[in-house]
Amino acid sequence: MSDLLTSSFRFADPRDLADLKTFATRAKAIDDGAIRLQAAGSVLAAYVCVLRPRLLGESTPTILGLRTMALAEPSATDVTVPLAAVLDRLARAGASDVDLPVPPTTVTESWTGVGAPRGGWEPLGAISDARLREAAESGIGEVAGIVPDKPGALIVNNARAAVWGRELDHSGLPAGAAFAALALGFLADGEQALYRAGRWFRLSGPRGHVLARTGSGLL
Repeated sequence: MSDLLTSSFRFADPRDLADLKTFATRAKAIDDGAIRLQAAGSVLAAYVCVLRPRLLGESTPTILGLRTMALAEPSATDVTVPLAAVLDRLARAGASDVDLPVPPTTVTESWTGVGAPRGGWEPLGAISDARLREAAESGIGEVAGIVPDKPGALIVNNARAAVWGRELDHSGLPAGAAFAALALGFLADGEQALYRAGRWFRLSGPRGHVLARTGSGLL
């Protein structure tokens, strides 16, 4: 049996490589951090972190963005690498390219250890893109109004925790999920299906998924 660990991902469609570039670019604008590339068979799941607790005991929810893409060749690779390294490789890709070399440098991020469940999701209905956009834009304005011109880390973290940890429309979903959906370009003119599994919520739409874990603490 061949080793499915790979030094590169081969996509089924060059448009998927372009979509990954857009996703990674948006993620880097939010948090110049890392991206987790987790392949299982012919599907690649790309995770980025939009929000996470940075201080022990703070109530900022863990909010992840997820895009899935079809692979032309199966893989069992699971790596977390710098977003900048992935974007550097994507910048050199041509319009018809389908290969993404895996960056050799991996990083350790706390949010990769709190993976969302693969199954057991209970449907809770749907939230319109318009409502999510409204909540995100309102929250962005509120955070900007709280944070002074030269804030310390504690002030910024407390502001984000207060605004983005707030429940959205009595759904249980933290408002930070709306911010993630807007910032990652997942919103259009439709709606996002809402699911729950334990402490996790998931917004799913045609452009991607937002995973939100409620509760306090670094993990």
